[in-house]
Amino acid sequence: MNVIKTYALTKNYGKSRGIIDIDLTVEEGDFFGFIGPNGAGKSTTIRTLLGLISPTGGRAELFGKDIFKQKEEILKFIGYMPSEAAFYHNMKVKDVIKLSAEIRCMDCRDEAKLLCDRLEIDTEKKIRELSLGNRKKVSVVCALQHKPKLCILDEPTSGLDPLMQREFYSILEELNKAGTTIFLSSHVLSEIQRYCKHAAVIREGRLLISDSIENLGHTKAKRVQLRGTDNLPSLENVRDLKINGDTISFLYSGKPDILLKMLASLHLSDVNISEPDLEEVFMHYYEKEEK
Repeated sequence: MNVIKTYALTKNYGKSRGIIDIDLTVEEGDFFGFIGPNGAGKSTTIRTLLGLISPTGGRAELFGKDIFKQKEEILKFIGYMPSEAAFYHNMKVKDVIKLSAEIRCMDCRDEAKLLCDRLEIDTEKKIRELSLGNRKKVSVVCALQHKPKLCILDEPTSGLDPLMQREFYSILEELNKAGTTIFLSSHVLSEIQRYCKHAAVIREGRLLISDSIENLGHTKAKRVQLRGTDNLPSLENVRDLKINGDTISFLYSGKPDILLKMLASLHLSDVNISEPDLEEVFMHYYEKEEK
């Protein structure tokens, strides 16, 4: 079953760029990453998916239902965490969390307490007394306390310290194993690579590619690192060349036998050939789009 499905989804802000012809599919039970730099169109896509803003073209379905015609019956199954959460400053944390549950007409006290304990939230404090990171944690609880079937999370870890980021992803992994579909946007590529099963890359409002994390990494390029030399003979299909003392690192996308012949002609102390990480793959797709 497709939990998220868009058809040429477009949002035009006039002179400002929005999103253009987004065709996106996310299957039930997936842990899906939405990758792009700031201003690429991630938040616009998410807000349009949720019916918070109206599209200027195309359409979107969640759980097979039109998000604009059947919004109310769809949203009760969704947990949404915006990139910047806004709460009533004079309310206590516990009252904000309670209000979030009451809006859904649900009793979420047990799950809310578990989440607050795991994220180390002081529920007696007022919102105005909290740091950015602690407000972010309150947003996590409000989004997840009702155990949604679909979590849509926009830049969820910005403001969280490394320990809380790890705990946050542990919570998401547990939900995902229980059947919840996770859809999160991020420009932190290491997070996407570590936790997601599939991902889509967006740039300047257009979707560049959508595939499994494994397939996204298959660009035919290899990261080559050489130690013991500061001189690289002429070699084609090389990019991202870095030289640091007697260490040379580069991405190679040519024929393997040519690379091996070149390496055999050098006197090296060490050679390492590996798959590029997701950040390098990300740049590959951006450079390919520019060309």
